[in-house]
Amino acid sequence: MFNLGGGEIVGLAILGLILMGPDRMPSVAADAARYLNKMKKFAQNATNELKENLGPGYEDLQVSDLNPKKFIKKTIGDAMEQVEEKPAPKIDPDLL
Repeated sequence: MFNLGGGEIVGLAILGLILMGPDRMPSVAADAARYLNKMKKFAQNATNELKENLGPGYEDLQVSDLNPKKFIKKTIGDAMEQVEEKPAPKIDPDLL
């Protein structure tokens, strides 16, 4: 999610110990975990509410689909598929 490696996590832990001290570190870590869980639930609820309000056709909506570039590509792609499904009009050779 944050693309952190092992070295970066260890470095952040050492920095946290220096800045906050070892006695406050567990409570700060627990508060951070609670905050992240609240944010995750908020994002899930917002996504579910958005799916509900958009109506049919958006049941498989993902948060990454809300990126404007991906949303436009998906919309244009769906429109292009509908255009391709229609047969091309035939021209009467006698009219030429």
